[in-house]
Amino acid sequence: MQILAAIDSFKGSLSSLDAGNAVKRGILKVMPDARVLVRPLADGGEGTVDALASGLSGTMVEASVTGPLKDPVRAKYCILPDKITAVMEMSSAAGLTLVPSSDRNPLNTTTYGVGELIKDAIKRGCRRFIIGIGGSATNDAGTGMLAALGYRFLDKDGMPVDIAGKGLEHICSIDTKEVISDLSDCSFRIACDVSNPLCGPSGCSAVYGPQKGATPEIVETMDKWIGDFADLATGVFPQAHKDHPGTGAAGGLGFAFLTFTNATLESGISIILDEIGLEEDIKNSDLVITGEGRLDSQTAMGKAPVGVASLAEKHGVPTIAFAGHVTKDAGICNEKGITAFFPIVRGPITLEEAMEPENAIRSLEDAAEQAFRLFVR
Repeated sequence: MQILAAIDSFKGSLSSLDAGNAVKRGILKVMPDARVLVRPLADGGEGTVDALASGLSGTMVEASVTGPLKDPVRAKYCILPDKITAVMEMSSAAGLTLVPSSDRNPLNTTTYGVGELIKDAIKRGCRRFIIGIGGSATNDAGTGMLAALGYRFLDKDGMPVDIAGKGLEHICSIDTKEVISDLSDCSFRIACDVSNPLCGPSGCSAVYGPQKGATPEIVETMDKWIGDFADLATGVFPQAHKDHPGTGAAGGLGFAFLTFTNATLESGISIILDEIGLEEDIKNSDLVITGEGRLDSQTAMGKAPVGVASLAEKHGVPTIAFAGHVTKDAGICNEKGITAFFPIVRGPITLEEAMEPENAIRSLEDAAEQAFRLFVR
């Protein structure tokens, strides 16, 4: 019997591979002859770099870049074994967690460090990029990132504007003469799981600005600035489309990638499943194991376990999911391809105790062992 274990990380507790290996050990306790494959899993958000680096033997790289408040930060990414593919999370250079609550204001934050991270990878020979853009602290429409890559955004006097969000107010022209030459050889798969347009009631300023520190006045002002910038960009890049789904992701970073680079916006889990070649493993397996820390109705909205289950269902392979916590509304996951799911906590325990790695590993092992006793004749 071949069993594939592809489990998302248990946030704050276990990595994807730690969880998968715990399930493998539990299965082998009762089915020592089973062939259990463990594959990394992520959805393009937090943990994607670590999952692909460890699961695909990628090389971790650290670089000092400009943080969201313009202070230096250490950001990491991984280069896959093909030596040309870099996997990044924009939040490592411009994430909301890098900004203290008291300092959150999208007028003052920048994506410049994201561009520096891309530039670093280009210098190392990378030409393919997989970038998760969730968790941003910014609302600069990606102008900071683009400035780091050589685009110049100029005011009425022909001088570069501020690289933070407030610089949008003064952009009067776009100069492309100093864009790094290798950028045209690069392709970007952007993990984007939101469909927000760039501007308007559903745009980046209105929907995500407040959590980044924007007041109602800032939201209104920045929405206008970003709309004006998009109109200006359209004059230089006819393919610019501010209403395209996902252009509002990460404070307009989705728009920047689509307009100024060779990029596609895709479902995060679809990108990861494709990159790790999971479909072939699923086709050759008798059973698939997946899961995450918390299984709920949100899981069914395209998160990693349902992505795996949908692929397994396509090939007629049943899927079992394990989770640290299962909510009352998790039943919808059965409609999305998960054949059966099981919580791994057996009795009353504090959240802190449940999330202790040692406890989580033991709980996963025990749950897998008991579930697979069903297969022992």
